[in-house]
Amino acid sequence: MALPAKKERYTFADCLAWGEDERIEIINGEAVMMAPPSRIHQKVSMELSRQIANYLEGKKCEVYPAPFGVRLFEKDGDSPDDVDTMVEPDISVVCDKNKLDNYGCKGAPDMVIEVLSPSSLRHDRFVKLALYQRAGVREYWMVEPETRTVQVYTLDNGMMQPRAFYGPEDVAKVNVLDGCFIDLSKVFSE
Repeated sequence: MALPAKKERYTFADCLAWGEDERIEIINGEAVMMAPPSRIHQKVSMELSRQIANYLEGKKCEVYPAPFGVRLFEKDGDSPDDVDTMVEPDISVVCDKNKLDNYGCKGAPDMVIEVLSPSSLRHDRFVKLALYQRAGVREYWMVEPETRTVQVYTLDNGMMQPRAFYGPEDVAKVNVLDGCFIDLSKVFSE
């Protein structure tokens, strides 16, 4: 899909007008089209979601795989025209149900996971890391299927700090979910 006529500033109101199948994020009013994910990307994302969902069964937090819109900086009283940043993390964990609405998440999820692909590497490592830090996401995982590694950042005094680095046979600790561990040998089974 081509974006509608070039605008100086896109908002969440524009997102609502686009088709549900479109993979477009808006960051500070700029539209960013996303390439379709590869099969391996989807397999890794699905396994991470499955393990987290299994852990969360019967608990207050919820996990949402993409596509799931996250309006990181939306405040009460904002209209869709006021919101100029909406991202679609591969996986979002939200523990405050008041942040959830029919469109996704209003504010920062507790945890975000991005499965990196060659087309999104720079975007996820730099742009999104800075966005998630500014929004107050408590934990951010960058999962790299190509190298079969996971880099974990946690928010400490308002700054995202490297917390852990895991390889394909490790068991990774989810810091914001007490007692949750992810078996990476199942995530990177291929």
